[in-house]
Amino acid sequence: MHLIRSPLQAQIVQWLVQPGDLVQAGALLVVLEAMKMEHELRAPCAGRVIALLRETGEGVAEGDVLLNIEQTIQSGQGLEAKNAQSFSDSPPGLTTPAPVAPSAVRPDLLRLQQRQALTLDASRPEAMAKRHALGLRSARENIADLCDPGSFVEYGALAVAAQRSRRSEDDLQRNTPADGMVTGIGSINQAQFGPDAARAVVMAYDATVLAGTQGMRNHQKTDRLLGLALQQQLPVVLFAEGGGGRPGDVDMPIVAGLHVATFASFARLNGRVPVLAIVAGRCFAGNAALAGCADVIIATRGSNLGMGGPAMVEGGGLGVFRPEQIGPSAVQHANGVIDILVDDEASAVAAARHYLSFFQGRLSFDAHADAAPAPDPQALRTLVPENRLRVYDSRAAIHGIADTGSVLMLREGFGAGVHTALARIGGRPLGILANNPLHLGGAIDAAAADKAARFMQLCNAHDLPLLSLVDTPGFMVGPDTEAQAQVRHVSRLFIAAAHLRVPFFSVVLRKGYGLGAMAMCAGGFHAPHFTVAWPTGEFGAMGLEGAVRLGYRKELEAQPAGAAREALFQQLLAQEYAKGSALNMAATLEIDAVIDPADTRDWVQKGLQGQPALRSGYQLAIDSW
Repeated sequence: MHLIRSPLQAQIVQWLVQPGDLVQAGALLVVLEAMKMEHELRAPCAGRVIALLRETGEGVAEGDVLLNIEQTIQSGQGLEAKNAQSFSDSPPGLTTPAPVAPSAVRPDLLRLQQRQALTLDASRPEAMAKRHALGLRSARENIADLCDPGSFVEYGALAVAAQRSRRSEDDLQRNTPADGMVTGIGSINQAQFGPDAARAVVMAYDATVLAGTQGMRNHQKTDRLLGLALQQQLPVVLFAEGGGGRPGDVDMPIVAGLHVATFASFARLNGRVPVLAIVAGRCFAGNAALAGCADVIIATRGSNLGMGGPAMVEGGGLGVFRPEQIGPSAVQHANGVIDILVDDEASAVAAARHYLSFFQGRLSFDAHADAAPAPDPQALRTLVPENRLRVYDSRAAIHGIADTGSVLMLREGFGAGVHTALARIGGRPLGILANNPLHLGGAIDAAAADKAARFMQLCNAHDLPLLSLVDTPGFMVGPDTEAQAQVRHVSRLFIAAAHLRVPFFSVVLRKGYGLGAMAMCAGGFHAPHFTVAWPTGEFGAMGLEGAVRLGYRKELEAQPAGAAREALFQQLLAQEYAKGSALNMAATLEIDAVIDPADTRDWVQKGLQGQPALRSGYQLAIDSW
């Protein structure tokens, strides 16, 4: 005999059984009401109802016996046996859920499924067909490609545009799903770096919904995810395509909407977590402002990026232009706005995964492998030509030192005088700077200085060591150069270096002259953790040719113009070259060593060993430019 007791003080609302009824385990016996909420009591075992001891509407106290059941079937082991316990022996309020047919869907769950279906691409075939006809992907397709399979958890999917006062609910649900922005948290590169390091906030404006414009609801969604990114220290990836602010959201009693916190919240992540923007299609106004706050912008060749679209430009009386004429990728790549230019969205997503990997940790390699995959170091020995006047491509040095396949070049279209790249050496991520002898002989102009200084800030903020490959005759000079504010631009290198807290290593490949070489060595040759040179290294307070002409002007002018003067010049130049050789610099301890180029990678790996994790918990700003 089982006595069924009330688990709480309540009132009997309804009896579902009568004396003599046969019931199965889990069958609903009685409904109780307490604090305006109904509680179900179910049969703990199969049996026959013997008697009901309370009437409908009667109040009962906790522990009062409500009915008794005579067990007719012996319960087995496991869960069924557990359910067969008397309610007097169970936690208060514990009931066994009624069995549900596997194919049955409750009405409330069905409503949710139908509502969720409206947010998916499949519910809008015409919009998807138009999108694909442009050679572009949907916001959800891009997110699915970026995030590890099944990892994306969406926030705010059921939002619609704030236009209920002018459109029906059905219209809004069908035509403004997620208010034109998909937001959530997913994992990226989990197989390489594990679940914790792989987590990232991902947000994508949906260009098929109200042209990807920024509405009040999607601003709220953005703010919610940015807050989580800051709180949990998660990287942020923003697919930024869209037309800026949306004037049609009339449900909010506002005039201009300039109190929106989204832009400040996005900028607040600067230097705290990696922030990446991806641009395809047209990205104007507010969408572009967010992209401009990112650490790095990846854009497709067919993209346009600008602070105002055609309507804004025309409204300002500045002319009538097609969208394609405003901020095309060729312009924005050459001026440094776009960091990585790719062919299409698939390539953009691949570049994004590669970029984020540098901030997710060290790559470990197969236990049976001796080391990370690396190119033949012997090739570095012949990289710099024996003819000191012959140029070469210093990108070959970057690729020759880094792990094979790890290099990601940044801002290749801008500041040609300095190459900047993210790479790995021995699986460890770092940033690499390299002067470019193919441009101005490696001299550092304003654009190159800006590019290098910002890159140093990027690596410093996100704990990436820096390797500088030096080959420069110094800062670019001359009237035209000074007209470009050269003094201020190149000085950024010294200021950026003064704020470094990450390891810095310098390798002089050939020319190490003047202030420019000092700037490439974090402010001076003894500022880095080490400064070494290849045997081709040559040094001086300024370029050797200029130093000879300036320092030996009287001697040269004493010779008749022509062969005699040139012969003296070459003689003096050879003397200065010998004096400023790498061997002499090492002998006077102005540099730490002269090394075999083939040993460069080993030097850097040893320098990286034992470097502590540097996450400081405080913000280090990265300039937007």
